[in-house]
Amino acid sequence: MTTIDYRDFYIDGDWHAPGGSDTLSVTSPTTEERIGSVPVSTRADIDAAVAAARRTFDDPTGWSTWHPKQRAEVLERFAVELESRAEETARRVSLQNGMPIWLANQFEGGFPAVLLRYFSSLMVDAPTVDERAGMLGGTARVTRRPVGVVGAVVPWNVPQAITFLKLAPALAAGCTVVLKPAEETVLDAFLMAEAAHAAGLPAGVLNVVPGGREIGAYLVEHPGVDKVSFTGSTAAGRSIAETCGRLLRPVTLELGGKSAAILLDDVDLDGSLESLFGVTFLNNGQICWLNTRVLAPRSRYGEVVDTLTDLARSLPIGDPLNPETKIGPMVSARQRERVEGYIATGKSEGGRVTTGGGRPAGLDRGFFVEPTVFADVDNTATISREEIFGPVLSVIPFSDEAEALAIANDSEYGLGGSVWSSDIERAATLAAQVKSGTVGVNHYSNDPVAPFGGIKSSGMGRELGPEGLHAFQHLHTVYLPPAP
Repeated sequence: MTTIDYRDFYIDGDWHAPGGSDTLSVTSPTTEERIGSVPVSTRADIDAAVAAARRTFDDPTGWSTWHPKQRAEVLERFAVELESRAEETARRVSLQNGMPIWLANQFEGGFPAVLLRYFSSLMVDAPTVDERAGMLGGTARVTRRPVGVVGAVVPWNVPQAITFLKLAPALAAGCTVVLKPAEETVLDAFLMAEAAHAAGLPAGVLNVVPGGREIGAYLVEHPGVDKVSFTGSTAAGRSIAETCGRLLRPVTLELGGKSAAILLDDVDLDGSLESLFGVTFLNNGQICWLNTRVLAPRSRYGEVVDTLTDLARSLPIGDPLNPETKIGPMVSARQRERVEGYIATGKSEGGRVTTGGGRPAGLDRGFFVEPTVFADVDNTATISREEIFGPVLSVIPFSDEAEALAIANDSEYGLGGSVWSSDIERAATLAAQVKSGTVGVNHYSNDPVAPFGGIKSSGMGRELGPEGLHAFQHLHTVYLPPAP
């Protein structure tokens, strides 16, 4: 295939030569071949990007001062340009991280434009001023203002959808953004920058600067940044939280998870297969909210194990660009080694592999791991406690709802989860008691209208919904005196 190579950065509304000569090569996790490259940012490049974002934000007639309808018009053009590139965006993501193309078309090709339009509409419809009668006389006039320059750091697993969890509300609110994409998925970020340029985003509103952890850390602590939004590992999130805490800088952190799917004794297993796939093995197991602990009633434990085993065995593994593929490769050799290490640990601790556990036959190239199901494990097993980020499930038995709830809540994480039952209200009642930021009933999906995020080691702050917009605003109060 023809490689995709970029020589310049998108900074201050145009393409600029990098300050250094280093380049980042992108490797296909499917073929292990080079598929493209981008320049690597230096600190000087970050300085330039932040300076551009600052100038634009501080401009007294610029983006931050525009009426929300004016910004919405530009963001609608941005959405249209993204839609015209949706197929290529999905293809690039699949090439870089192994996401099956049918899923990339939905998440990466379609979701960004949806989010731009949703947050633009929230801003247009929001009241501009909230006037409150004061208890001490007079009036308090409260307004929401854009927080400023945003440093956004995004991961490789769902790169464009997660980018727009940050970009869409930030831009709609009137902020400017410096975006650092993950090293594994940069080619889609540069395509997104091309769409922004074609849409006519004002100079400095969006700046894209790729690089490694050191560059990301420099962006997070940069004195010109007013707010940080990060999605990634809990370990990295803790480090970013420490930096932002010291700087008294607002931060949103969406981190790891080890969510539980509670299957109650009246669950319709046959009718839930497609949705169960969506909460367990989606995106090759590389999504933070996946329910990789499956809690099964002892009365139906064998049936649940058999059902999940059959499901895992039925999933076509291979080239993510094939529309029939359900399981593509891990994003990198390092990630495959990590997943295989957890599988070995699960076996050594007494877990029983009912299917998978190795590399699929016939795929000599690529970083593939078979969908793997562990039975006869409890919630103390390493594979039940730690985030694996691969297609590996632990099926854990419980005796009653109280024990199921206790197991689900016995985790350092609290991001997602689900409850499955033929009785929706029964499931919803139990779901309300799960200690997690989000929980689904008989399915799981992030709806744009509702806040998404975690508690405990899964992070802090929320994305999506009006709360996701408010994360990029600060409150300003004017106290008016009583009328004479």
